[in-house]
Amino acid sequence: MHDTEVFVSFRPSDREVFVLPGTRLVEAAAGAGIVLDMPCGGEGICGHCRVKVTQGAGPPTAAEVEQFSAAELEAGWRLACQTAVLGPAEVEIPAASLASAMHQILVQTEAAAAAASDDPPVRKRHVRLVPPGRGNDASDLTRLEQGLQSGPLTADLPLLSELSGRLREFGFQGTAVLDDGRLIDFEQGDTAADAFAVALDIGTTTLVAALLDLGTGSEWAVASRLNPQTQFGDDVVSRIDYARQGPAGLQQLHESIAAAVEEMLAELCRQAGVAGDRIYQIVCAGNTTMQQLLCGVDCRPLGEVPFVPASQRGLVFRSSEIGLPIHPRGAAYVLPVIGGFVGGDTVAGILATGLADAGKPTLLVDIGTNGEIVLLADGKLSAASTAAGPAFEGARISCGMRGSSGAIEKVVVNHDGRLHFNVIGNVAAVGLCGSGLIDVTAELLRHGVLNGMGRLQTPDQLGEHVPADLVGRLTVEHNQVAFLLASAEEAGDGSRIALTQRDFREVQLAAGAIRAGISLLLRRAGLKPADLDRVLIGGGFGNFIRRSNAQRIGLLPPQVERPRIRYMGNTSLAGAKLAALSQRARALAEELAARTEHVDLSTDPEFSATFAESMIFPEL
Repeated sequence: MHDTEVFVSFRPSDREVFVLPGTRLVEAAAGAGIVLDMPCGGEGICGHCRVKVTQGAGPPTAAEVEQFSAAELEAGWRLACQTAVLGPAEVEIPAASLASAMHQILVQTEAAAAAASDDPPVRKRHVRLVPPGRGNDASDLTRLEQGLQSGPLTADLPLLSELSGRLREFGFQGTAVLDDGRLIDFEQGDTAADAFAVALDIGTTTLVAALLDLGTGSEWAVASRLNPQTQFGDDVVSRIDYARQGPAGLQQLHESIAAAVEEMLAELCRQAGVAGDRIYQIVCAGNTTMQQLLCGVDCRPLGEVPFVPASQRGLVFRSSEIGLPIHPRGAAYVLPVIGGFVGGDTVAGILATGLADAGKPTLLVDIGTNGEIVLLADGKLSAASTAAGPAFEGARISCGMRGSSGAIEKVVVNHDGRLHFNVIGNVAAVGLCGSGLIDVTAELLRHGVLNGMGRLQTPDQLGEHVPADLVGRLTVEHNQVAFLLASAEEAGDGSRIALTQRDFREVQLAAGAIRAGISLLLRRAGLKPADLDRVLIGGGFGNFIRRSNAQRIGLLPPQVERPRIRYMGNTSLAGAKLAALSQRARALAEELAARTEHVDLSTDPEFSATFAESMIFPEL
């Protein structure tokens, strides 16, 4: 049943979402791409997820009465983890309540301390120089060095050929653009406050970019796209196989993603009203294959044992070399990789979460087409990649789609035994995205419609305890059992939305791969899931999953107490932002990549058996 949804808007981000009545504000915020800080795991104890409901505030809960004064409650202050949305609402979220935004990163991690300091990769300095004269015949470049008091500068030949003319045309004053000791431009007037960088998350399925002010660290615009490389295969292995066809295959893969990033850069500039030549840096984070394909680097060795990357250290080169139109002499920085398929996105995640500084055993899980897992135990970092596949991104699922308008993103079975679902955009459903897929799988497991082996039961196999609404949604066609979510009449495109037995097998494969990776890393460290102090969930998709449902299907360890599981948002993008804003953050990224042990699960003799065991849904 598709319930009527209510509209919720968030300030100051101006993000909006439609949710089911009764949805907690923290979930509504996640649906709008806003992740709140909840150290207590949503128990209403810590008070970190404070928000102000300026319109539509409901009565306070007991936990909120404990946290706020009577005057604060009257003004609309609530805990996002406790307050449910009852009708249309407007919510103000203070910066201190944000979990995955720059605020948390800047105050909680060593990397952020670097980002907060005055060491951006690109600096702009407005200078007034003394013109040449008798007794003052220093070269133009030396004159600029003296005015900047910067030490020796280098400049490429095209810029050097123009520098003398510009100095005289501008009356020996203007703005020098410096990339470390390299002069990359000399601009007319005072443009020192006009400097930007772009952070780019290169996902196997989704691309996300953010435009950042290098002076303040603030985010001016965000853009996202489906990775166009999906036309050549929905996982990295299939894309590597495509590149094996010859140079033309590699070129197609590179050009497709470069064209998409170029479109995103143009969109960022339109949103923010910023000229492209005011972007001086682009920082890229993705798994090893995605980074090499963006750079046009041969990825074929990644398809052969022992899966060797072209370079482990971070790469720096002119962005124009890979067709990214920012400032003509602007640089691209590609984060270092750990090994194999464990790439810069994982390094970015370690950087952004401050994982290396956690005092107790902590697990970082980035849920995506490639599931990356990092374990901190006894001060040591180990990381592995699992081929989870694109099921949670909506691919390989018969009714699957990305988390966009028309996607069923939340499924619940209420106390009345009826199935209810939430659709992004408050429109008729046209498909099911990853969070909804996890929800419906967990609900069917709870009610016995799906057994532990992942098999859908037929109506005659179910007991009387199973709600009639769920039984009535089971259909058998061509000897195949399917579960109906929305009929053709209910769906937006006139096609019914149903999950087949094959779809649930894809869920088993995806969840089983990540579960097996977690089990093996813990086993290597002599730990059990219950020993984990924290489980950090990264990845843009991770914002939207319900912890209890992820644990029910085995995607996250059921033995970990729910308050210990924390959402960290898109950690790949967050780490790329840090590296875009700070040279010391980049240095720390290089250090983290070098010190993290790469665990190749494919060579572990226990992997096959562990994976097969992990395919079975846990009994809870």
